[in-house]
Amino acid sequence: MQIKNQLNTQQLTQTGVKQHILQLITPLVLISIILFISFDNRQAYQYLGLFGGGYAISYVISHFIHKQNIQRLWRHIEQILRINETTYELVKVSSQYDSEQDFIDALLLKAVTAVDDAEMGSIILIDNNTDRLQFGSVVGLDIDKLSQINFTLEETFLYRLTKGRLDRTVIINNMRNINSQSTLTDDDQFILLNASSKPICSTLSSPIRIDGELYGMMNLDSSMMEAFGEYDISLVDILTYEAANAISLYQKSKKIELMANYDGLTGLYNRKKFDESVLQWQHDISQASYIVILDMDNLKPLNDLYGHQAGDDALKAFAQSLKSIWHPAFLVARYGGDEFIALCHGPLEILETQITQIQKELSQLTPAIYFSYGIAQYQQDWSKSFKQADNNMYQQKRLKSQGALS
Repeated sequence: MQIKNQLNTQQLTQTGVKQHILQLITPLVLISIILFISFDNRQAYQYLGLFGGGYAISYVISHFIHKQNIQRLWRHIEQILRINETTYELVKVSSQYDSEQDFIDALLLKAVTAVDDAEMGSIILIDNNTDRLQFGSVVGLDIDKLSQINFTLEETFLYRLTKGRLDRTVIINNMRNINSQSTLTDDDQFILLNASSKPICSTLSSPIRIDGELYGMMNLDSSMMEAFGEYDISLVDILTYEAANAISLYQKSKKIELMANYDGLTGLYNRKKFDESVLQWQHDISQASYIVILDMDNLKPLNDLYGHQAGDDALKAFAQSLKSIWHPAFLVARYGGDEFIALCHGPLEILETQITQIQKELSQLTPAIYFSYGIAQYQQDWSKSFKQADNNMYQQKRLKSQGALS
């Protein structure tokens, strides 16, 4: 931390010798003057000793309390900085996470580490359509056990303690008492209390809202009674606020990534993403690689006869058929308009059989979908292989056209 590198608690709490002497001597000198003016020397010395001793003791106690307050304040600042750094790091590397699940797992782990006395934790996600809950991520808990619990938002202690407003962080310092008032079954309550290696005695629960809508809640748990206080609430408020921002930014970055790399209509790779992925294609020495270009024969007639929605539905059905038949490791993309492309591992006979199966399935739809295709082996020269597959596809189209004319 940049601030921590510049300051430390010793610098903040240390008072110099000159300051101590000045703060002690100045009041005593003033008291001495008043005493010797008001009383004779003997009485003045007696009162001076009494007042001086009391003052010195009070000064030491006050200084100790002040020092402890400063140290607590500094620990609070350190924790806030740590929380901010945590969420900043997560947002900065959010693109490295393959899924939102991986992201919230990392977020929860950071949260448990950031709050003192938090030994375990969970992020509970909500389905806003049904108000049903599920444990999305856990630390130090058995998610297989917790997944057996079937409960709703109204059955959570966060809902009950905030009277349904879900607008603040709450502390539960005796989990057994709070669960005894629950409407959950005895089995579900038993799971909640015993899903960890240590019994959960205290919990901090805070709502996570994204763009004004409840996303879920974060629970931080401890095996100690009275583990958390008002100070921890302020930390968790900051943490969940930053967590919501981090999750929101992650979701938005993934949406941008989807828009940049995937075709919005079919869900397949777009041309840009496909061309980039070809560069990372792994050739398999045991089986050849093949480029397959597929082009719909009747998209324009479908649009003319049934409208553009029918054409869009046909493109989506075509894409779904390709995804269902071909291995997920193959590259499949909508290359533009009604043209699709795939980069697959052989053998060639299997690919041709699969294409025949796709043709059969699509021809049985109402309205039917027809397409032409071309295949070429891909070794190292992409341009040459692509041109050959494209020529083969157009040759098939010409043969169909000539057959129709005859």
